[in-house]
This record gives sequence, structure tokens and C-alpha cells, in this order.
Amino acid sequence: MKKATNKTDFKSLLEILSVSTRLGLTSFGGPIAHLGYFHEEYIRRKKWMDEKSYADLVALCQFLPGPASSQVGIGIGVMRAGLLGGIFAFIGFTLPSVIALILFALLVQGLNVGDASWIHGLKIVAVVIVAHAILGMAQKLTPDLPRKSIALFALVGTLLWQTAFIQIGVIILAGIAGYIIYKNQLYNDEVQLSFPISKKVGIICLSLFFGLLILLPILREITTLSWVAMFDSFYRSGSLVFGGGHVVLPLLQREFVPTGWLSKDSFLAGYGATQAMPGPLFTFAAYIGAVINGWKGGLIATVAIFLPAFLLILGTLPFWNKLRRTPKIKGALIGVDAAVVGILISAFYDPIWTSAILNPIDFAFSAVLFSMLTYWKLPPWVIVITGAIGGSLITLF
Repeated sequence: MKKATNKTDFKSLLEILSVSTRLGLTSFGGPIAHLGYFHEEYIRRKKWMDEKSYADLVALCQFLPGPASSQVGIGIGVMRAGLLGGIFAFIGFTLPSVIALILFALLVQGLNVGDASWIHGLKIVAVVIVAHAILGMAQKLTPDLPRKSIALFALVGTLLWQTAFIQIGVIILAGIAGYIIYKNQLYNDEVQLSFPISKKVGIICLSLFFGLLILLPILREITTLSWVAMFDSFYRSGSLVFGGGHVVLPLLQREFVPTGWLSKDSFLAGYGATQAMPGPLFTFAAYIGAVINGWKGGLIATVAIFLPAFLLILGTLPFWNKLRRTPKIKGALIGVDAAVVGILISAFYDPIWTSAILNPIDFAFSAVLFSMLTYWKLPPWVIVITGAIGGSLITLF
């Protein structure tokens, strides 16, 4: 395995930017699918992290508000090449959809592409990517009966009660179960992850996160600057969302539609376009910002909604390495890792499977794509292109 290094060199940064940009151009299907793409590229192909560390990072980001998949990508970039590595990973993964949505807002406002047949093909691609990731993670993270049972508990709980608070509760209970079951067992972590971010920087980032959350509403009240009000709305939305990109949509709707910043039709048009884009759903903010105040508004909105996620992951990472090596904490993380598998299976069924596999043709096509990815070892971008073309064709049957 390639280990993270404290030395941030230009070649490493270019590699991170190249890989994350490719993911930003091809990662369709929402946050759960993004974790599958990350797993395939960063873990299976590049081997920048081991399976256990990746699952731990995913579990950590599930606890934090904000876009979990983006935080995972930032975390991987930080561990690979420090703060600049995290920034480059974020830019590469996020910028393609930001640019596309700003252009969409400027050029074709009101166009709803949410029902296009090729998008249905991309939904089937998401089924394949997530299934592939779940199989790989389950083999590593649920090898015995207790962990399989924890995963089943997480699956049932999050499938029957689909709220962000239930998901957090399931993770906490899984951590308690792991602590009780595995606290006296010894596990040897051969992988020594390097965190080029100091604890001092972590504390500063956490202080900034809470400081801005308190200060921005005050500045909004005492100033008449529209960009301050917009920054506050996006920052607050990004700070208070648990459960991924879909959850932020009603928050943004309440912030901008009733206040008259944009119409309901414009909001829905942007939502439809966002579903067609690769990368994080939080980039929907770029569309809203561009509708309100052109391309500058789009960039301000993007920075504002992702800033909380960036501050939180940078603030928690310096403390994570020590915690995960504490025997009792390690036992809890074993339980959490198993729960992550169950949560992924739950999300795989609903909404990924239920929104994509609608008839026997869809299932047959997904089987072909799965074979292309798993057995023929074709790269994900080939699967994405095939899925988009196939989605257009299968509607003819």
C-alpha cells in the first residue's frame, strides 16, 4: 500500500487533482454512489488507504454534518498530501459540476432535464457501482457473526426509519455494541496513517466553524449587503445537514423560494439539472447562486455551502488517528464499520435500487454493467458511458 507522506510535492498534488477531477466528471448517482466510486479508485486501484481506514473515515464523516462523500474525498486528499492535497481533491471533485450548473443557470434557465432517458441509465450505473463497493467492504468488515448481526441491525433500522437522526443513532448503538464485544480483543494496525494537519490547526478550524455559524446571522442583521445574506443562508444550510445532499434541498428551498430570491419553477429546473450532473449534490448551490447573482453568486454559494464541511473534516482529522488506535475506541469503530455496511445496503435498496431498477430490462442491463465492472475489469468511466447510452436505448423496448 502506498502510504501518505508529510512531504507535499507538486507531482502528488497533480496526481490528486487528476484523479479527483476524473471522479468529478464521472461520479454519477449521489453520495452513496460516490463512496463506491471513491472505493474503486482510491482503495482498489490507487491503494492510497486500506479498507479498514476507509471505512473508519466513512464512519467519521457520517457523524459530521455536510456532504459526507465530499468530506471523505477531502480527508483522503489531506492524508495523501496535506492541506493542499485536501483542497486539490475537493476542487477536482467539485469544480466540473459547479461550472456546468453555473452555465446551465446562465444559459438555459427553466429547462428541466430530470426525465431524460440517459439519466435513467446513469441511475442503473449507480446501482452497479454501489453493489460492487458493498460486496468488497462486506468481505473485509463483516467477517464474523457479531459484525454481520450489527450490519443487519443497521440495515433494518435505517431502511424502516429513513431519517438522518436514526442513522446517527444506529451508528452510536453499533459503536456501543462494538465496544462491548471487542474491547478486550487485540488488533494490530500495521497501517500507520499520516495526518499532516496539526491539532492546533484542527482546533482553529473547529473554532472557525462555530464562530461563523454564530457571527454570520449577526452580520446579516447589521448590514445591507446581499452577498452576506446569501453567504449566511448557504453556510447555515451546509452546517446543519445530516444525511447527504438530498437532505439539503428542502433547506435551500425554504431559504430562497419563499423569500423571493428565485421562483419555484427555477428551483425545480435547477434540481432536475443537478440530478444529471456528476459530483456532489451540494453543487446545486452553484446554480441557485448563479440565478441570483450571476457567476460570482455561483462561486460565493459554492464556497459558502462547502466551507462547513471543509472546516469540520480538517478539525476532526488530527484527533481521529489517536482515537482509532485506543483499544476501546477501536472496538467501537469495529462495530461502526459493520454498521456502515448495513447503512450502505439500506441506501442501496432505497433510493438507488427502487429508483433505477423498474423492470426486467433494467435488471438485465445492470447485470451486464456489473459484469463489465467486476469480471471484465473495465474502468468506471466506460461503465458510465455505456450506462448513459444504454439508458437511452432501453426506453425503446
